[in-house]
Amino acid sequence: MWIWYVIIGFASGIVSGMGIGGGAILIPALTIFLDISQQKAQNINLLYYIPTALIALRVHKKEGNIEKKGLLPLILLAIPGTIAGALIAVNIDANYLRKGFAIFLLCMAIYELKKGYEKWKTRHSKDLNPASKAQIPTKKSESM
Repeated sequence: MWIWYVIIGFASGIVSGMGIGGGAILIPALTIFLDISQQKAQNINLLYYIPTALIALRVHKKEGNIEKKGLLPLILLAIPGTIAGALIAVNIDANYLRKGFAIFLLCMAIYELKKGYEKWKTRHSKDLNPASKAQIPTKKSESM
């Protein structure tokens, strides 16, 4: 069973380091593979988040990837949201919490797929539109 801890910890650590949030991997993995309740998995995620976020923050700050504009209002407004979320999480049935988290992850996945497709489509728009392809002269036509 310890191998699951190794796999889950490593995979969620990679995602955390990218700045995406390891909870997207950690919470479902703990509930599916280790049969931990949704509330306990989310509590583990909160404790897991502190050291992993600090390490990732240090690396991203060193690389100059931190956007400070608007940070203070986000933090200040996150505090009451965090209190409300914590109160909801401890008082809601685990099945509803799990389903709500699954819907959230599904919505995020759809959003990211759509965003990725739009970016791909923009980059490859010339390839998708045959009329926009420029005629490239061949050696045979250049010699004429």
